[in-house]
Amino acid sequence: MTTLVIASGNAGKVREFGKLLADLDLDTQAQPQGLEVEETGETFADNARLKAEAVARATGCWALADDSGLSVDALGGAPGVHSARYADSDSARIERLLRELLAAGAHTPERRGAQFTAALALANPQGEVVLEVEGICPGLILEAPRGEAGFGYDPVFFVPEAGLTFAEMPHSQKAALGHRGRAFAALKPKLQALLAQDKQ
Repeated sequence: MTTLVIASGNAGKVREFGKLLADLDLDTQAQPQGLEVEETGETFADNARLKAEAVARATGCWALADDSGLSVDALGGAPGVHSARYADSDSARIERLLRELLAAGAHTPERRGAQFTAALALANPQGEVVLEVEGICPGLILEAPRGEAGFGYDPVFFVPEAGLTFAEMPHSQKAALGHRGRAFAALKPKLQALLAQDKQ
């Protein structure tokens, strides 16, 4: 069985990736403890690439990394690659986002457009990125949080095609419509083809 190291120290993310890849006959593992990769990229794709390359080189295994976040039109694409570092807790991040949207004069839905992006990068055991995909979910930022599920900006991120925020959706719906689900849908057939070649 091929080992695939998930380039993350986040146990929840490693579990989520494991579920998404469950039918591919892979041994998914978390990156080694203590391995820190500095995210110095200017885009989500840059950061995913940096993490995949570093973890593949450190482990000598295939490595899959993602970088994702929220970009808000009225804030010039912020928080973007700084989404997780925008404040020190989920509630503080939402508070700052809503405050900055008001300061930017974004009082109508048309001015509150946003998108979640997930970039995935796969590196081979030599540390070369061989596969990159991106998933995007467009939406709007609400004026107040709604829903109990999810994490991060989910309670204020409204998806018009579903009529719900990410925090109001059942897991299966978020997985289908969300940025990470869309990125995985693009990744999976390419990953299967690569693994089949690798076994020949």
